[in-house]
Amino acid sequence: MRVALINPRFRLPIDTRTTAHLGLAYLGAVSQKRGDTVRIFDADVEEQSVEDFIQEFKPHLIGITANTPQVKQAWRTAKAIKGVHDVPIVLGGPHPSVASEGLDYESVERPYVDMVVRGEGEGPWLEISDKLEDFLRSSEDISTAALMAPDKHLWDDVLGLTYKTSDGQVYRNMDAKPINDLDSLPWPAYNLFRMDKYTNLQPATDHVDGARSFSIMTSRGCPYRCTFCSQSIMPIKWRARTAENVIEEWRHLVRDLGAEEIGVLDDSANIRKDRLYTLSDMLIADKLNHVPWIFVNGIRANLAEKPLMAKLKEAGLLRTAFGVETGNVEILKTIDKNIDHDTIRQAFKNCKEVGLQTIGFFIIGLPGENRQTMQDTIDFAVELDPLIANFSMMTPYPGTKVYEIVKREGKLLMTDWEDYVFFEQKARYEMGDMTAELVEEMYRKAYRQFYLRPGPVMRRVQTKDFWFNLPRNLRIARRTFFKKEEKTQLRRTIEAEGLSI
Repeated sequence: MRVALINPRFRLPIDTRTTAHLGLAYLGAVSQKRGDTVRIFDADVEEQSVEDFIQEFKPHLIGITANTPQVKQAWRTAKAIKGVHDVPIVLGGPHPSVASEGLDYESVERPYVDMVVRGEGEGPWLEISDKLEDFLRSSEDISTAALMAPDKHLWDDVLGLTYKTSDGQVYRNMDAKPINDLDSLPWPAYNLFRMDKYTNLQPATDHVDGARSFSIMTSRGCPYRCTFCSQSIMPIKWRARTAENVIEEWRHLVRDLGAEEIGVLDDSANIRKDRLYTLSDMLIADKLNHVPWIFVNGIRANLAEKPLMAKLKEAGLLRTAFGVETGNVEILKTIDKNIDHDTIRQAFKNCKEVGLQTIGFFIIGLPGENRQTMQDTIDFAVELDPLIANFSMMTPYPGTKVYEIVKREGKLLMTDWEDYVFFEQKARYEMGDMTAELVEEMYRKAYRQFYLRPGPVMRRVQTKDFWFNLPRNLRIARRTFFKKEEKTQLRRTIEAEGLSI
């Protein structure tokens, strides 16, 4: 069976990283293991249109991924595909997984989307593939309408599936259980991507050939439920691959694919510290620690003890991030972070003492903030002094507690899912005395106050990577430090292409 997996075009308003989509890499791998002929079409890097690709490949099944600002483009893509080829289309990803807001219904009710997979996709995707193959083998009428006929009841028992029968009725099955045995999954199928078309993991900091930059996931889930985090819609159960299984893939990335950097994409990689000690020992013993690696999404500061960070450094860790979020004591208590500022200070200190680079993630404009609390966050960032301070304006993603708070007590300034595009430098809501103008002012002040100090300036200009990326760095600085007058370019560009839905 021919299977196509699609990442819809996702333009961002700044120069940012473009890396192979790990979720599609896993789906591609399970389809290959099933025996399918698989193609991944990443519209961000492809030259041909999706219509031409579909007419050329003629897949039997299509999966499209979508986060929140990408979902309308996913609908446009589905519509374009249905215009040239009758094929069942499955939508998945973070956005349509938010069943609490009916966002699975929102997508499946589109006339060109047949099914939505909520949550982890590998299990439901395999069931859909098996049922479709049986249908194609045994049916004379192999149209999508026949496949989705209500009297066939093909999809009644597929957990995690929301689907629409050919008479227009929508059904939501029970949630699928999280995958317990992550070792059972095949490694991500990077062979399905045009790796030479991608950047590296953190192009503003490192200069690495994108074709030699790879991601790895060593665990899934997060036991914490921060009020602002869009990961809160995914399974709460934290599950980890064995160190042996991780090392096998790590060895493959380094020795077979020539990895020059590896990014660990776990949401909470250090929940079990003993596992990281074991993993570090194995990386050292297997002589894989010469390739630098990064905790891209960060680790828990309360579990970043100095001996562990020293061991990780010996194992090749170059840089880690921590979600600091706020420098105000009272605001920190409201976001269910379950940590205090002294613990965060100690984590940064531990990393610096063992020679690890650090990134701090900070949020400007959390519910209840005012000018002083946001200034506290800026001051705390300066005190911690990470190599990189990443400030973002609070975006209330559907399914999060902050989203509910803002809907109840504030005013959402977004009228369209494409308004959720990250790095747009635009406040997303107002609440109480916290106006959009104030949040945007403090956001720009945060970057100026942190980066225009002598220390960060000297650190940056003394690295070769800064000069390799100088044009890009100057563009980002201009857009970040100063007020951006044009804030609708992304939508205008899409509309100019005639991609209405």
